[in-house]
Amino acid sequence: MSVEFKLPDLGENIESGDVVSVLVAVGDTLAEDQPVIELETDKAVIEVPSPVSGIVEAIHVKKGDKVPIGQPVLTVKTNDAAPAPAPAAPPPQKAPAPPPPAILSPPPDSQPAHSVEFRLPDLGENIESGDVVSVLVAVGDALAEDQPVVELETDKAVIEVPSSMSGVVEAIHVKKGDKVPIGQPLLTVKTTGPGAPAPVPAPAPPKQAGETAPAPIPQPRETPLPALPGSRPAPASRSLVPAAPSVRRLARELGVDIAQVKGSGPGGRISQEDVKLHVRQLNTQRPAAGAALAAAVPLPDFSRWGAVERQPLGNVRRVTAERLHHAWTTIPQVTQFDKADITELEQWRKEFGKRVEAAGGKLTITAILLKVAASALRRFPQFNASLDAAAGEIVSKRYCHIGVAVDTDRGLLVPVVRDADQKNILQLSVELSQLAEKARTRKLAPEDMQGGCFTISNLGGIGGTAFTPIVNPPEAAILGVARGSCEPVFRDGEFRPRLLVPLALSYDHRLIDGADGARFLRWLAEALQNPFLLALEG
Repeated sequence: MSVEFKLPDLGENIESGDVVSVLVAVGDTLAEDQPVIELETDKAVIEVPSPVSGIVEAIHVKKGDKVPIGQPVLTVKTNDAAPAPAPAAPPPQKAPAPPPPAILSPPPDSQPAHSVEFRLPDLGENIESGDVVSVLVAVGDALAEDQPVVELETDKAVIEVPSSMSGVVEAIHVKKGDKVPIGQPLLTVKTTGPGAPAPVPAPAPPKQAGETAPAPIPQPRETPLPALPGSRPAPASRSLVPAAPSVRRLARELGVDIAQVKGSGPGGRISQEDVKLHVRQLNTQRPAAGAALAAAVPLPDFSRWGAVERQPLGNVRRVTAERLHHAWTTIPQVTQFDKADITELEQWRKEFGKRVEAAGGKLTITAILLKVAASALRRFPQFNASLDAAAGEIVSKRYCHIGVAVDTDRGLLVPVVRDADQKNILQLSVELSQLAEKARTRKLAPEDMQGGCFTISNLGGIGGTAFTPIVNPPEAAILGVARGSCEPVFRDGEFRPRLLVPLALSYDHRLIDGADGARFLRWLAEALQNPFLLALEG
């Protein structure tokens, strides 16, 4: 039968789009999820996939058309069988004809139950595994889509992992304390969702003389998808790969042959997590830069000289060690030092501190530094950038998210304050207090620690006169703050006591020159000494 495919909802606040190109032609064989048009919306060019398979009968749009949501795009002749007419009564002299063979394929609302493995999905950037804190379901439980099934402790947070399917829990493959890598099966779920292999129809009984043959059941043709413009044709022997357009696009961007990826979804369907897992597996085949060095220099037997105790390396400490080793061995870092006179700023901070406390925050020097650093990143945009060495490009960021190092019992965590340049110091103080509390109570989510442009590490509350912070890649710089002290400063012909705070700026010398580093750090110091500079130049 013929079905009209209309332009579906494309996202929040998107009401229409301009047709960039039509990717199919009349008479083409269309597969489900195959892109049919490229559409330019307000913010992006996207491929619109078809929800049905069949033969393209008509195309209702052309390049340059503005198409609103709900307008017909194609008419498709699908492979769904129309109800077959009742067979004619047999001639009187013949025996009654047997009933037509039953079609064993169930209707859409009563698909057969089948078992599917639910694997640990991708949990975010640089997260490769987690430790099971608790299993939230049991064998025999009814499972709903998006229901949490396990609590998992990753490198920096404890998160709940929701199920991507509904059904009944048949088996649980993990237990408390297990370390689970991305892609490992967590559960086996008996579900009635799509993906079960279709039953094979029973063979029809022999046709008797004079009997009218029942209408044949249309079968999908194994016709390969038409190649997209500019794409390389697939080999003739390659079968269709079950993957959505967004998954295929991700594979192209990562340089992955989609046909080599093993799908974990129903019917072998490939998800974005499957593509990322495939890339990780390829990367793990090469030893890490520090692994060979660690293996080449074994530790001595310390027990020869006295009692020792061994403890497993915690997730936070392990990841910190790996990232700092990577940063130290790959980034040519320079650290510059300066001092800021915060005598007047400290008086102002004490004067307005109670107002901030009433709003639920704490007016600290770190909260003030967030605002100063955000203004400095706007004034010196080369510090708000990353080096893409593989592409030979500098990535300049138009947003300003700043990470703040927080000391916890599990190690150093760096939650990120979003859009610090668009918030006042009162708002920054409240948000920083909330993030620090979440870090100390293990409630930070992975996304709370991603996307930073610049980092501040303030050790002034502990002590010390100076230190050299290490850049947190892919950021370009980090600011270290040590404990302030009262020092004599020669001004107006005499020495006067002034409160000075030491600043240390480490930066990626591939992106930032020494003169720019000195200007950036001096601007920070002057803005702390005279906050009016923020209103004047910030």
